[in-house]
Amino acid sequence: METAHRFPLGATTTLAELEDDPHPRLALLRAAEPVSWLPALGGWLVTRRDLALRVMRDAAGFTVDDPRFSTAQVVGPSMLSLEGAEHTRHRAPFTDPFRARDVQDRFAGFVEGEAARLVEAVRPRGGAELRREVAGPLAVAVVAESLGLVDADAKAVLSWYDAIVSAVSDITAGRPGNPAGAAAFEELRGSVEATVAAKVDASLLVAAAERLKVPEVVANAAVLMFGGIETTEGMIANAVLHLLADPGQLALLRADPGLVDAAIEESLRLEPAAAVVDRYATADVPIGGAEVRRGDLVVVSLAGANRDPEVFEDPDRFDLRRTNSRLQLAFAHGPHFCLGAHLARLETRVCLLTLLNRLPGLRLDDASPAAPTGLLFRKPPALHVRWDTPGS
Repeated sequence: METAHRFPLGATTTLAELEDDPHPRLALLRAAEPVSWLPALGGWLVTRRDLALRVMRDAAGFTVDDPRFSTAQVVGPSMLSLEGAEHTRHRAPFTDPFRARDVQDRFAGFVEGEAARLVEAVRPRGGAELRREVAGPLAVAVVAESLGLVDADAKAVLSWYDAIVSAVSDITAGRPGNPAGAAAFEELRGSVEATVAAKVDASLLVAAAERLKVPEVVANAAVLMFGGIETTEGMIANAVLHLLADPGQLALLRADPGLVDAAIEESLRLEPAAAVVDRYATADVPIGGAEVRRGDLVVVSLAGANRDPEVFEDPDRFDLRRTNSRLQLAFAHGPHFCLGAHLARLETRVCLLTLLNRLPGLRLDDASPAAPTGLLFRKPPALHVRWDTPGS
């Protein structure tokens, strides 16, 4: 094993640093130790974009199919934790419904209606905590709609999601998984089994059950549920925070709403909602100046790759006019590119425009500062905002 002497920056990197504000440390690692051994993670951390791409593209050399993979420990084998033919078999039943055109046709009207309803509910108050009052509920409603569970409303889906994400986050950080995650997964299992038995026409899960065993449908439903909710809630919250914290960029978007997609891509680049992805080396391999051994954990820092100055000029700046923001890796890359990327973008686009159009003078609440936090999933714990109301 490589020594602390060989990787001094990695040796002194702490979990608290990576959870709080990782970007200064990631910049140092990317420049001096682009593949560094971090005792705090018990594995290698990859921070340079070209090396991140190499790892994510090479599913044979860097696999997710390992007993230590955190998500699989909670929900079992799924498209997220399998490779090769098994990965394809698990993913294929869900691919078509999440293509760009199908997402637009099936979900645009629902997303627009839900976003308008949620924003109108808070509009008279002149202030709100947007993450839990708008972004989160929107993501939960869309996931519940897409899964079509017969006996579970958005409140139940949210409770399952909270517990499963907590358990996955605990395992990723090297802590024992919260037992509530297993209990939530069992409740989800019962709901999926009931939905498949009822043969609900609109449910993606019923269609998937024609090609997968029911336990496999359950595992992939869990992946879609917590992935869809967590990624989208974080995307929306981070994008609102980036825009409201930068009056100049906000003014650009207000003057030209056509820049909304650029704003989303730039926000994804600056602060991906999922900061890291895990892989496990299948053989000894030299990469980025390190000698990775078979079985070693290799953590790809999407947050680090997205601020690589070799690709993104002035990478710490939020810039809607940046011409290459779509080179960001927030949705990962290779065989495990995020299945729900188009849907997450649709939800974020609709939510941003609804907020800006319906809440005049939308601004951050100076009394409650916000900043993204989290080792695996990064978003502000709370996002308090204010806006103008009649007579204010």
